[in-house]
Amino acid sequence: MEPAHASPDSARTAEPQLPTAGAALTPPPLPDRIRAFLEVPRDATIATINPDGSPHQAVVWFALDGDELLINSRPHRRWPRNLDRDDRISVAVPDPERPSHWVGVKGRAEKLRDGDEAVADIQALARRYGEDPEQYAGQDRVTFRVAPLSTFEYGVSE
Repeated sequence: MEPAHASPDSARTAEPQLPTAGAALTPPPLPDRIRAFLEVPRDATIATINPDGSPHQAVVWFALDGDELLINSRPHRRWPRNLDRDDRISVAVPDPERPSHWVGVKGRAEKLRDGDEAVADIQALARRYGEDPEQYAGQDRVTFRVAPLSTFEYGVSE
């Protein structure tokens, strides 16, 4: 399928040059339409960069926190280790009711918290997604904040 950014069926924010790693992040506000889409619990696929430069993808839960996304994992998994080394991230969130409609986010991630606070985050995500939060009690967890630097929406019809 050809990217829809060239058609009237897509909405896109300006795609600025990504700042260097460790630079202060000031994400642009999320467009209202994209915010509304992301407020609904949907699975997201994230892409991070492996040490050899190849992409690594994982499906995750997420939640909005202001104009940023929160994602959570166990710290020993591949994607959190990738983000510790290289904070660039891409997120794709498909609409399960209309598979050709999806929102993408490109940005930078930073470790927000670990320990009991990160366990509280995964438990909040479990509630958001209709799962049992108690299954995460006592786990070793880490939460990352994703600052969107650009967003786009495909498969939109006005």
